[in-house]
Amino acid sequence: MTEVDQAAPAKAPVKPAGPGGPLSRLGLGRVSEARHVGLVAALVLLAIVGLVTRPENFATSSNLVSILALASTIGVITVGMTFVIIGGGIDLSVGAVMALASVWATTLATQAYGPVVMIVCALLVGTGAGLLSGFLIAYGRMVAFIATLAMLVAARGLAQRMSNQRTQLVQPDNSMIVDLSTTRVLGLPLLVYVFALVVLIGWLVLNRTTFGRRTYAVGGNPEAARLAGINVRKHTLMLYALSGLCCGIAAVLIMARTTTGSSTHGDLYELDAIAAVIIGGTLLTGGRGTIIGSILGLLIFTVITNLFILNGLNTADQLVAKGVIIVAAVLLQR
Repeated sequence: MTEVDQAAPAKAPVKPAGPGGPLSRLGLGRVSEARHVGLVAALVLLAIVGLVTRPENFATSSNLVSILALASTIGVITVGMTFVIIGGGIDLSVGAVMALASVWATTLATQAYGPVVMIVCALLVGTGAGLLSGFLIAYGRMVAFIATLAMLVAARGLAQRMSNQRTQLVQPDNSMIVDLSTTRVLGLPLLVYVFALVVLIGWLVLNRTTFGRRTYAVGGNPEAARLAGINVRKHTLMLYALSGLCCGIAAVLIMARTTTGSSTHGDLYELDAIAAVIIGGTLLTGGRGTIIGSILGLLIFTVITNLFILNGLNTADQLVAKGVIIVAAVLLQR
């Protein structure tokens, strides 16, 4: 080795292209911005289709409120799913966990303690299920797909067992929960504001906190994140706990909308949430994604569902259309 080689300074490690990284400062963050613009354009196009095909129904205030109310429940779950997928995981159990939380919170034993205890119960059940899935994945070294699939089956079965496959009504004494759907502020039900608050908090956590930066790092390269001093296992556990907490919040919202707790709640919600995240630009392999993109993807799916209902189209055709959209979104990512 020559003296020149010995004196050559070591190369500085290349920083990941996450939020605030050098690549984003060079303008590569415009890719996400361009995707958001494309999603907004798609929403505008769908709105035009609604105005052309059903002008007397689509643009009414009641229909717009219905779209936002439907998006609120799935949207809260989508926020949690965004964190999990950016962190390199997947959660197939969100719909079943939401159903379990709604059933547990609406049992007569739980309702006897009042609406506050019902809400706390739903949050604890959701978070607990998320912690269990996260523990199996992070410390049991199970594949996320298998662990959350097992949770899906177990949570749905436990919900059916607890409710005896019957719908449980929210008692009149606990009308505070139903008020989230019936009470309106500026023309919108309170549950829409709850959804907006969850989105805001999710955006702040992902983009303005150490937890968010670590989520991108763990999803982009777990080994590099470990070498950088991040406790990858603990962080993975917390991501699934966060997803479970979002399921608990969604359970409260669906109890407010339907005034019931049921083991059938949340059927296929996991597919809608994952599809919304993918359409929003989040990589299934982790390390890249945004909350705003996921919410825009969710709104696209919700408006499509609304258009199919207004035009009296077959539900099967709706599922085919959603499948085509998912495939197109994945191909665009590639």
